[in-house]
This record gives sequence, structure tokens and C-alpha cells, in this order.
Amino acid sequence: MDARAFAAAAAASQSSPLAASRRAQYGADAVLSATPVQLVTMLYDRLLLDLSRAVVAQEAADWAAAGEQLLHAQAIVSELSSSLRIDVWDGGEGLLALYSYASTALVNANVHRDVAVTREVIGLLEPLRQTWHEAAAALPSSGSSTFAGAAGHVTAGAVAAGGALGVA
Repeated sequence: MDARAFAAAAAASQSSPLAASRRAQYGADAVLSATPVQLVTMLYDRLLLDLSRAVVAQEAADWAAAGEQLLHAQAIVSELSSSLRIDVWDGGEGLLALYSYASTALVNANVHRDVAVTREVIGLLEPLRQTWHEAAAALPSSGSSTFAGAAGHVTAGAVAAGGALGVA
């Protein structure tokens, strides 16, 4: 099989319902088995992916695709904001203010079709994504929930487990 045939076969398998179902199941399993810190890093990863896709779509004047990506990014910022516990971390209020600014900026980027604003939000959030990844890598897996609690994020997994992060 030559490279062209392989690429065609790979593209065909990715678009099949079975492949889509398997990707969805893999993603669901990854979320269900993730530690709280890993969940936050997953949110940041997807947030920055959405923003990168939005920039590409805005530059191509594909406003429907840009809007879809920006709306999903807004939903992630909303999740990060709502999961933030400012009462358990001194930096929580500042992070909440940053999330609020990013959310407003994303609305403006969408309404005004402004790629510069989307890039500004990427510039603000990318260092946070990198920091979360560094922190997650530095922690033993058993200590991840303690760090997430210290940083003030409550994740869906923590709520499902019956309490706030950082609480035994």
C-alpha cells in the first residue's frame, strides 16, 4: 500500500461511525479515569484547541465555524469559572477576574469577528495551560486532587465523589 492509499484509508476510517464511536468512548473513558488536575489540564487543552481553530476560521472568514469554536471556548471558560472556589485559594479572585475578562473578550471576538481579540485571549490563557501541565507533571498521581483543591477548582469528578477537592 502506497502513502496515498494509506492516507485515503485512514481518512475513510476516521469518518466512519464506528471510528467516531470509538473516539467518543475513548474520550469518555479518559475523562472518567482522570484526576482532578488532569481534568483541568484537559479543559485547558480543549480550550486552546478551540481558540486555535477559531483563529484559523476567522482568518478564512468562515464565521459559522469561528462562532462554533468561540462558543465552545466560552462554555469551557464558564466551566472553569463555575468550578473555581475562591474561598480556598488566595489567588482565586484574580483567576476569576481573568476568566471573566476572557469570557467577555470571547463574546466580543465572536460578535465583532475580531481575530485580534481571539489571539489576545490565547496569549492570556496559554501560560495558564502550560502551568497546569507543569504542576500536574510535578505531582504524584495520589496528590493531584490536593493540588486542585489548593488551586480552587472543583471538577465534576469531585462533585460526583461527594465533596470539594482537597477535602478528604
